[in-house]
Parts: sequence; structure tokens; C-alpha cells
Amino acid sequence: MEEDQEQRSGAQSRVASAASSHVDGEEDEVEEVKPTPTSLNMCWSFGVNRHVPVQNLSNGSRKVAFYVCSHVGIMFDWEANKQQLLQGHCNAISCTCVSEDRRWVATADCGKDSMVIIWDSLTTTASVQQHHWPPAYTVRLDNSSTLFLLYVDSIPVQTIFEAHPNGCAAIAMSPDAKYIATISSTLPQTVSVWDWTVNGDMPMCSVVLGDDFGKQTYITFNPEDTTELVSNSESQVIFYQWNEKTLEFVAPPLTDKDFNRSVGLYSQSIFQLQSPRALTATSCGNIVVWEHTGGDLKCNRKAFKIVKLQEKALTLLTTTNRFIVTGDVAGHVRFLDQQLRLTNWYKHFNAGPINAVSFSYSPKIADRQTPQVQANYPPSSTLDAVPFVVNDFLISTSTTNIAHFATDGSKLQFVRREHDSDTHAIACHPSGPRLCIGSYSGLLQLWDYEKKELLASRVFDQRQLMIQCMTFNPSGDLLAIGFTNGNVRVLDGLLLKEEGHSDGLAVFNHCHDCVTNIKFSHDSNYLATCDLDRCVTVFKAQMDNSDQPWVYIGKQRAHYKTIQDISFGIALDSDIPRLLSLGQDRVLVEYDLLNSSTDDLRLISSERIEQSAVPQCFTWYPPIVKENFLVVANDQFKLKLFNSTTKMCRQTLLGPTYGTPLRRLIVLPAHEERLSRYLPYITVDKLKVKVALFFFSALEASATLGGEGLVPFYGLLEGGRDGELCAELEDYFYYAQIRSQGVETTDTRQVSTKVPLAQVPYIMRALGYYPTEQEIDDMINEVKFRDYVATGKYVNEIDLGEFIKLYVNHRPAFGLSPFDLNEAFTKLGMPSDEGFVIDRDRLLTLLQNKGEHMTEAELAEFMSTLLGLGELGGSAETGTYDASNASDLLKEHLPENVTADSFAAQVLGFVTEGNETPSS
Repeated sequence: MEEDQEQRSGAQSRVASAASSHVDGEEDEVEEVKPTPTSLNMCWSFGVNRHVPVQNLSNGSRKVAFYVCSHVGIMFDWEANKQQLLQGHCNAISCTCVSEDRRWVATADCGKDSMVIIWDSLTTTASVQQHHWPPAYTVRLDNSSTLFLLYVDSIPVQTIFEAHPNGCAAIAMSPDAKYIATISSTLPQTVSVWDWTVNGDMPMCSVVLGDDFGKQTYITFNPEDTTELVSNSESQVIFYQWNEKTLEFVAPPLTDKDFNRSVGLYSQSIFQLQSPRALTATSCGNIVVWEHTGGDLKCNRKAFKIVKLQEKALTLLTTTNRFIVTGDVAGHVRFLDQQLRLTNWYKHFNAGPINAVSFSYSPKIADRQTPQVQANYPPSSTLDAVPFVVNDFLISTSTTNIAHFATDGSKLQFVRREHDSDTHAIACHPSGPRLCIGSYSGLLQLWDYEKKELLASRVFDQRQLMIQCMTFNPSGDLLAIGFTNGNVRVLDGLLLKEEGHSDGLAVFNHCHDCVTNIKFSHDSNYLATCDLDRCVTVFKAQMDNSDQPWVYIGKQRAHYKTIQDISFGIALDSDIPRLLSLGQDRVLVEYDLLNSSTDDLRLISSERIEQSAVPQCFTWYPPIVKENFLVVANDQFKLKLFNSTTKMCRQTLLGPTYGTPLRRLIVLPAHEERLSRYLPYITVDKLKVKVALFFFSALEASATLGGEGLVPFYGLLEGGRDGELCAELEDYFYYAQIRSQGVETTDTRQVSTKVPLAQVPYIMRALGYYPTEQEIDDMINEVKFRDYVATGKYVNEIDLGEFIKLYVNHRPAFGLSPFDLNEAFTKLGMPSDEGFVIDRDRLLTLLQNKGEHMTEAELAEFMSTLLGLGELGGSAETGTYDASNASDLLKEHLPENVTADSFAAQVLGFVTEGNETPSS
């Protein structure tokens, strides 16, 4: 053993030496790296990924737990209440491992551009202790049930890019920290061994496993021989032997018939210390003992026997010193000797099913064998009842609890108590540093996000009351919660208790489906919800009634598709609240709060605001102008500004195109130190800020780098300022001047930098953007009413710079997609051998009557242009068309059954697959 320890120490020295070019391993020599002035840097994380077991990085001089939150690894010093965030992954971290001395940490993820990253935990901890962090700010949670505060990341020691094409399902580190083993996340799985201190590009050896072995989810090294590995899926245990060139494996079979007893599903496997045996825990409470069968390969093994330990499923199997440690679904932790005899156990944790037991690192455990020290340790469960001395350990559970157990004194301390189900609800206090988080587990927590302290918590019945959404009222003294079963509750904003009736409850059950959004009015007099039943429900406060402070007003199903968002506003030049809802049906509805009464929620208006785009969310524009506006984001990556009274679209902007369309918008409250106003937004997988949010000077500097005036818009044109598109755009713009003055004229031309607004549609079409009549009206109105409120006059002309902005903002973000045409034929057509087809007569009828209405003459005009049918007569210049025989002529030139491909090729003139030369 002394020789082994020397070898490990030597290997660890080589590891530290190899890593020294990346980071300095000595704490007292770490140079302070000041936080970079970037806009969105994490500094804290609320939440734990319960599927990735916790690791104990404590080593006597520190008490640190390492766990995972989405893309980030968290080193949490629970005594100092500090976090160090290990950032670098672009996907959620799927597995982790640590070295025996708890210095080196490896993290791996799954997905595109996956990585394996090795960190030096001593260096990153030293950096935490030296930094003076900037203030923390809260931001919204993501889909992995994690809420983040923002700050800096740490520097990796080694990064292995795409160790496997789609990332890793399991990872292990050798005790000397020189090697890591990885298993790919997709079938067929590949197992690789890496010498990460030498080469991060290629593994030393690899092998591909068969699909019939199941998905291997756990792997570990033999602590006494790093050339041996063992992994397992739920149905197969595999033993490996490797050298610098080859990796060989044996997958010994085992069925219930072999020992005439149920084996169960495998959970974890280990190598037994000072023994040629290996052990595997199962869901039937068994330990499978594997023996070496001899031969040249050390991985030659077979099942020797099955030992029944207990009835409850074993979820964990590990070792510490001379003991074998198990954890189970009942939350019990047992210590066994090398003959699998019970030595001690702990049954009082009450933390949930165990998924990890991780011990602190203390190589001098022999120093604790004195009678004075042993007096604080509990007696073992053996007949001699000697003091049971092991290192302190952390447990993590599938219910997302992390607890530290000090064996010296048998003290249990919960390090984290987190949500073990999806987290969909979060609310920030309007004035204080308080943050409320709720989840489908029924857990509700109120945090002080500056001090990182839990102020209050409560648990609702998870079977019926799963928290979906919540919000504080403007004063912050009330918290309203919507549940998945339609239940709505109003709680005290500080104590998280119900307020209202004499029985202490303010509970409403008027919604019949999941409540998806909940909002207070600005004066806290109204509370509104929307649900998956497509209903908006309104409640009203009764300030003078302490027995019934809130009453039900009524609900309306004004939408025929899912409601995307609801929001309260304030009527212009008054203090009267306004309530609006926006649905997937593209309808914006306003409710008449003042004239509504019990069971009679009335409407003011219901107007369709989009043609093809589907609205995603909206918010009220800040009251910094004379008009009242709504900002609406749609699924075509556009932001639109609507007059909240007339519902006229007053401006269209190209929105962020980072991944998915925007899902939520808010306007940050005004602040005395900020002259500008800011618009944060989120997508499905990203949090962004329009202009600025945190470290405002940094974001404003970044925005400045994008250029001023037309520079950013030129950057959005293909080829830029000097490209062909920009030159073509200028040519069309000046040709439009000639066209507006008459093509065939001998009068002197009026040279101008502007063109009439009536020419805008023609220039757009010449550039390949074909707006609908509604889109044309939106573009014209955007320019026409630009200065009307300030001057009382219309704008009737547009210059080249304004036109470039208009073109960039209004044209489709990603051009025309064949998918849209195929989707239309799928919905409107009938299936056939050629795909979905639409009858010719029905197609002509749809073109005339659905969407924007077209007369027969207009249909003749458009189809004659597309099909090149001069016999239909008329021209764009004269505006006259002979539609008398249009229907018959169109039928002659269109097939009886029209498919998406034939329509694209013959009518629209698009190049389709297999038809590179489209018909005219």
C-alpha cells in the first residue's frame, strides 16, 4: 500500500506539472483576475440537477460540495455561503467525476459541440477567496429548472472537444488523476480512455459496445489497478482491461435462472479492495459478486454469487477506506465490511432516496484512532461495538436534497434543499431583494438574493397543487399563485401564508385547467389569470372587507386558441387599469373592467393584429411618449409596436434571431441613475437584453461597437455596404423616382433624395420581398404617422436611408421557406400518391376567398404574370385586366390536381428538388 501511495503521489505531481501551463496550482501564488466588464456574467445559481450526483470536495481545509446546475458546475462552500461557478459548457452537464484527493474535477455534457472539461478546484477556490464580487442581479430561470444570478467564469485546465459525437453519458477519473474514461451518450456506445495531462485531442484507446448491452450509465476505475474498469447499464455489467493501444472488454451474462433468484436492475458497480472481486448493486436489494475466471485477461469475470442485503432497492454502491457503502430508496446509508457484513448504518436522514454518498478527503484517518478522538464517534453495529470512525460525507438524493453528515458527533446539516420537479414559476419582489421560486413539486421558497438566505418556504400537496406561475403585487405585500389544476391562491408576500377568509384561506377554483399566467393591476385592485382552457379570469380586491378581501368577477373565453400572454396597463391620462390578452389565434382582446360585474366579464374590443405570424408575448411600452403603445413579439422574429387604442401597427423591427423566437418581454422600471430604458427578453434557451441590463456601460459599449446610423443596417444586407444587394437597392430606389414622375415624359426630371410612399411596395417586390396588402399598409403607416403626434402632419415621402431600415426590418428574417408552402398544402390538401394535392377549382376558390380577399380581376392579373399568360390581358402600368375568360384560361394552364412541388415550379417559378430549371 505504501508503494501504491508513492505511485499515486508521483502521478499527481505529474498531473499538477502538466496543468501548470494552464493554471497555477498554489493558492498563495494565484493572481487575482478581475471580472470582465461583460453584460451577463453569472455569480450565483439557485437550483440543483438531481440527476447528476453531488461530489464532496472537502479536504480538511475547506468544506465544499460540487454539484451541477444546467450548463454550470457549482463549487459551494456551505459554511461561507459562497459559490464558484465553473462555466464553459454549451449544453447541460450530464456527468462529473473527481480525483481521489478532490483537487481535479471533470465535467462532461451531452449535445452538439459537447465537451469534457477538467478543472483545478484548488485554484478556482483561491480565486473566489480573493475576488470582491460586483453586486448580484436576478434573472429568469431556464427550462432545466434553474435560476441564475450573474458573474464570472473560471479557466479550465484541459478541454476535450467532442470526446464523443453527442457527448458523454458517464465519466470516471483514475485515483491518481492521470486518466479519465468516458462513455458516449448514444447507441452504439463508445468507451474511451484518455491521458488528459498529455493529449486532449485523441484518446489512448477506444472500443465500441453492442446495442444489446443497454445504455451504460456508470463507469469507474479499479482504485488498485488503473488499467481495469467496470461499467454497467440496468441490464449488463461490463469489465475492461486497457493499455496505451487497446481496450478489451468482457460482458459476463447473468439471468435469474443462474442462481434461482431475481437479480434485479443494476445500479452501480465497484472493485472490491484488496480482492480480485467486483460488486454490483441491484434494485432487488442484492449484491452481485463477480470473480476473476483466470486467463490472460484480467477482465475475464463471471458471477460468483448473489448476496441478499435487504428488500429495498440499492441505488448506490461505493467504498471508503476499508468499508463498502450502500444507499437505497428509503434514504438509508449502510457500511459493510469486506465480507459484506453490516458494520453500521444510518436510517434517520429523512432526505429521500440516496443517489450519491461522497466522502471528504483525509489520508490521515489513522490519527483518529486515539481514545480521546474516538469518544465522539458512534459505536459500530458489531458485537465489540468499537467506535465507528470514517470521514465526514455528503449525501445527495433524488428529491434534490444535499446534506453533510459529520461522523465526529453524528451531526446532519442540510446544505441545499431544492426543487425535485420542473420549476416554472418565479417572481421578483418589486422593491426588495427578495425572490420567490415555485415548482411542480409543490415547494415554494422565498430567498434574499443579496444575502443568499432562505427567508421562508412551504410545501403544497404535490399531487394536486403543482405551481405553474406566480407574481407579486406592485407593493410586494401579496403573492398570487396559479396551479396546474386551475387553483388560484393569494398569499402573504413575506410569510407565504394565505390571507382572506376567517378560515385563513383566499382560494379560488374557477379555472378548469392549468393557470399559465397571472398578473396584478398597477393599483393591486385587480388580479387576472389565463389558463389552458383559453379563459381569462378576473378577481377584484375588497379593501374594506377583511373577511373576504378578494372576490371573483368573472371569466371570458374570447380566444379560440391558446392564450399566449396577458397584461395590465394604465389608460392614457388617467389611473384606470386596462387588461389585455393575446392569443395564438392572433387576436388582441381588451376587457371592460369598470362595467363588469359578478359572472359578467365584459369586452371592449377584439381585433386580429397578425396575418400569418403567431404572437408570442407582449408588454406595455414605457410611458415616455404621448401615445400608449404595446410591444408584441411574434414567431417570425419581429417586434411590432401597436397603438393600444387604435390597434394600428406603428412600427416593425427585426427582433433577435438567436435560436428561437422571443417567449417573454419586460421593460425594466425607471431608475434615477439610468437615463435610458431597457428591454430584457428570453427565448426557449437564452436570456438576452435589448440594449442593456446588467453592467450597463459594458452593454452600451458593445452596442456602440455595432455602429451608428445606417452602419448596423448595412451589416444586415447580404454583401454589406459595398455588396450587390445594396447597389441594386439604390438603383431601384432612384428608378422609383423616375417611375413616380412618369416613365414616358419629356418634362424636366425633379431630382430628389426621396420617393413617394406609394412607390415603396414596388421597390420591395423588385428586391424579392413580396408583402401582403396588410404588410404594405403597415409599412406605409409606419412612415406616414411617424411625426403625426408631434407635428399634426403626415409624412408622404421616404429617403434611401429610411427605406433601407424599412426593408431590413420588414422582410422575412430568413427568407421564404419551402416548408411553409408544404405545410399549407398539408393542411388544405388531400393525401395522394404524389403527396398532398389540392383540386384546381378549390385552389382558385381558396386564392380568392381565404386570407386577403382577391377579386377575379386581381386573380387574373397575378396569375397571368406568374404563368406568363399574355392572353389574359392588362398590365401593371395600365392597371386594366380582362377577367371575363380568366377562369377558363387558368384552368387550361393549371393541372387538375396541384401539388406543392408543381405549384412552386409552374406558378411561383421556384427551383424544387429534381427540377433545377423551373417552368415559366
